[in-house]
Amino acid sequence: MEPDSQSGLEDQVKELRMRVRRLEETLASRGIYPQAAPRVAEPVMQTAPILPVAQMAQGDLSPASFEDAPPLFAGSTAKKTDSRSLESKIGSQWFNRVGILAVLIAMAWFLKLAIDNQWIGPAGRVLLGLVAGAGLIAWSERFRAKGYAAFSYSLKAVGSGILYLSLWAAFSLFHLIPSSAAFAAMILVTAFNGFMAWAQEAELLALYGIVGGLSTPVLLSTSGNHEVTLFSYLLLLDIGVLVLVVLRPWSRLLFAAFLGTVVYFGGWLGEYYTDSQAWRTAPFLTCFFLIFAFGPRLIRRKEIDETHMSAWDNLALVVLPVVNAALGFISFYGLIDQPKSSWAGPWLAVAFAAFYLLILRLPERGWFRASPPVLASLHLATAVVFLTLAIPLKAHGHWLTVGWLVEGGALFWVAIRVRSVLLRVLAVLCFALGLVALLALNPGVSSTPIWNARFGSYCVAIAVLAFGAWLGSRQTGETYPESAFPGPAVAFASILVCNALILLAVSLEIHNYWWVFHLHGKSRLSQDYEMYAQFTYSAWFMIFGAILLSVGFGRASAFLRWQALVLLAVAVGKVFVVDVSELSQGYRILSFLGLGVLLLGVSYIYQRDWLNLKGRKPVGSDDSGAAEPGGGDA
Repeated sequence: MEPDSQSGLEDQVKELRMRVRRLEETLASRGIYPQAAPRVAEPVMQTAPILPVAQMAQGDLSPASFEDAPPLFAGSTAKKTDSRSLESKIGSQWFNRVGILAVLIAMAWFLKLAIDNQWIGPAGRVLLGLVAGAGLIAWSERFRAKGYAAFSYSLKAVGSGILYLSLWAAFSLFHLIPSSAAFAAMILVTAFNGFMAWAQEAELLALYGIVGGLSTPVLLSTSGNHEVTLFSYLLLLDIGVLVLVVLRPWSRLLFAAFLGTVVYFGGWLGEYYTDSQAWRTAPFLTCFFLIFAFGPRLIRRKEIDETHMSAWDNLALVVLPVVNAALGFISFYGLIDQPKSSWAGPWLAVAFAAFYLLILRLPERGWFRASPPVLASLHLATAVVFLTLAIPLKAHGHWLTVGWLVEGGALFWVAIRVRSVLLRVLAVLCFALGLVALLALNPGVSSTPIWNARFGSYCVAIAVLAFGAWLGSRQTGETYPESAFPGPAVAFASILVCNALILLAVSLEIHNYWWVFHLHGKSRLSQDYEMYAQFTYSAWFMIFGAILLSVGFGRASAFLRWQALVLLAVAVGKVFVVDVSELSQGYRILSFLGLGVLLLGVSYIYQRDWLNLKGRKPVGSDDSGAAEPGGGDA
């Protein structure tokens, strides 16, 4: 190699060393690459991305050059993932549970075999089972001390099952002890399992204990009505579960206890309940309902971030409150549903609504946890649902319509005050219910025009919708989520529906008037009632269209003016299609004359361009924002 080539190569190597040193210093100054980190153990290396040579040559060491690079060393802060294979899960979990069941079945068959062959006396058989169960529980502690916690809990579950079976045999098969003694002993076994689960922080063991506790009434059943004993035991078990979920983040326990309580209570209601037991059943039902109503606020949750709740947390915080509220109301309603207590149903719904509003307002204090957003929304929605349900339980006909409409207006007003998206949605739903009831459940023809229940219901609906439009129009300066029923959208919809109801309400009264006139009249006017009704419809369409157009011009509202133009177009079509064939010559002349004069007046107003519509920018080209409904072009 020539000297010039060697000297050039040495210069390049020297320059590369300087660049590498400068790169290391830059990384060290930013905490990415320590200068002198002691190497205690061989780290797991990860391949770092290599920067382009041109980028290194230009000295580009900006943070963007390293933002996609993984750390140079795989630290211990990486999240641990469950790397167990399906084979491992089958061997360690599924076979474990099947093994527990198999051992319990084997012990039950052993007891039966011992009974059939009389190998051991009754007392000896029971004592043998009790000793075996207690021995398995004690032996399981050795496995837990060696780190085999899951296997230890399985042995405890087997031992507890043997204790339950032995106590059941002592009571049911051999009649060695009374039911009260067996019942007390099984309660002690359940309480011991709960204590061990709390002390060892073993949720699985607590779940085994709940299964055993819920099996106790079945094991000690004598096919009789023991309401107080059964419900007292379930109440004690539920309170124990509630204490555990307060101390430990075990939400699945609360849901399991709820399912067991529902099964027992529902089974007892279907088999033994009579009306004479209502006042004895109501206190137990109240206690069960309160435990599972307050339970979600008492659960000690693992995660602060509510968007990453586990499936069991979702069951405890979403499904349980809804099902508990529904079943609780249905059960109480069934207890008080007597012919002489028709007043009790609506007040029961109001009481449930007040209760859930109270839960919503409970502060975070003591054992009460902060209410998660999903739970708070559920409590609020539940309260509104019960208030909505109270109306049809008490009111009927047009009063039902009025109740739902007024409730919708009140909810929308409260939603505006407290800025609640959920209340806006519920208010819109109440409006929808009220409108459906208005069109479907109102009285029919009345002999008195205007002053009747149907027209009064329409007036209430029109007033409530006008109130909602006014509230919504005041919110145009605020920003709302797209799914939150923003105030301007509610205002526009309310104005549109309000005008449609005005048109429909007066049209129904016109039809009502001429129909009643026809039924009771004897003159020629009553015989041609259809012709006079058609003429009145046309006159009303023109008058209302002119009113809308006048208000639209007065308030500079394109929204109202377009409604008027559509209504006038309908009037034009009716006059040219219907009135030509239905009306007599004189009324036909009046109909066409009135329509012509009105249209010419409208045309003159638009040609004069009083609102300067020709020089105005097209809708959507102005960035100044949307105008208020009823005021300004939209």
